[in-house]
Amino acid sequence: MSSQSFAEMLSEQRWDDHRYYHHSLVNQTLHLISASSFLIAYAYLFIDPVISAMIAWLIAMTTRQAGHFFFEPKGYDHINQATHDYKEQIKVGYNLRRKVVLLTIWAVAPAILWFEPSLYGTIEPATMVREWLRDVGHFWLMLGLGGVIFRVVQLGVRDGWMTGVVWATKILTDPFHDIKLYHRAPVELLRRSLARYNDRS
Repeated sequence: MSSQSFAEMLSEQRWDDHRYYHHSLVNQTLHLISASSFLIAYAYLFIDPVISAMIAWLIAMTTRQAGHFFFEPKGYDHINQATHDYKEQIKVGYNLRRKVVLLTIWAVAPAILWFEPSLYGTIEPATMVREWLRDVGHFWLMLGLGGVIFRVVQLGVRDGWMTGVVWATKILTDPFHDIKLYHRAPVELLRRSLARYNDRS
């Protein structure tokens, strides 16, 4: 049983996430875009949850995960003295392998609902494209909630329920924290890009 408080565990998870998985300025900039989009999605939860899910998955999640998959270094982490495999193994939340599973479900959902609009008899089948789009949005909303709940249960069984609840709190508050951490990333990325350009000139 961990002797850490809730706040200490939250701080540790946030610090590990930042130091292990956000080296790239491009990734940090994409996280800033993602975080801003998530805040808009949060607001739309009270207006239209389907639109909220569309914003969250099509903008916030795609920019966020693009940063991890395509721009974050996968080699040896000399700063933290850790291999990529080690970081993937100890990651509290969704590592890249788990993300592939989650994103695959997200990507195939529209096709499933197009060819099986009743979702095998579980919902009222859409008869128009607008209805189909809303069904996709509902599916994505449930996928997002289910993905969080599923991982909380996994962590709760494996590491204790405090770990799972802390991780869920971190995930839900990441947009606020990411804006605080990475609001200077676009300017720094532009500054370094200009410096490299000037060096080549």
